[in-house]
Amino acid sequence: MYCAVCNHKDTKVVDSRISADGASVRRRRECEKCGFRFSTLEEVELLDLTVVKRDGRREAYSRDKMTKGLMRSLEKRPFTDQAFQKLVHKIERDVQKKKRGQLTTEELGEILMKNLKSFDKVAYIRFASVYRSFEDVETFESELQKLKRRGRTPKKSPSQKK
Repeated sequence: MYCAVCNHKDTKVVDSRISADGASVRRRRECEKCGFRFSTLEEVELLDLTVVKRDGRREAYSRDKMTKGLMRSLEKRPFTDQAFQKLVHKIERDVQKKKRGQLTTEELGEILMKNLKSFDKVAYIRFASVYRSFEDVETFESELQKLKRRGRTPKKSPSQKK
C-alpha cells in the first residue's frame, strides 16, 4: 500500500478491526518513510460474476450500478450511510450464496427486492413498480395489499392476554 502523502511504497499495518457485520476490515497504516498514519478499508468484491440481461446480453456485475438503483428507490427516505452499506453487503452475500458465476437480472432483482422489503417498504414499492413494470393502479394496489397482509400480526383476544 502506497503512502497517501509521500507515495512511498512501504507502509505497515498498525491495527486491524473487523466491522460489526463482518463484511469489511479497517486497517490503520503508517508510512515507514514519513510516519504519516492513514486508514484503509478492505471489502469483499464480487468478481467474475456475469449478469444475463433479459435480451440475452451479458454484462459484468457492477456494484455501482446496483447502488445507484437502490439510491434511486431510497430517494428522500430516512437511512444512514452505515445502514445502506449493510444493505449492500447483505445483498452481495445473498448473491455469493448462489455460488454461481452468472445470475439473470430477474434473480438479481428478486434478491434486491427481498432485502429492500425488510429495509424500507416505501423504497421496495418504488423499486418493484419500476422493476416489475407496474402497468396500472390495480397492480400497484395489489402489491401494497400483500405488504399490508405480511406486516400484520394477529391481535390477541382479551381472553388470551395475561
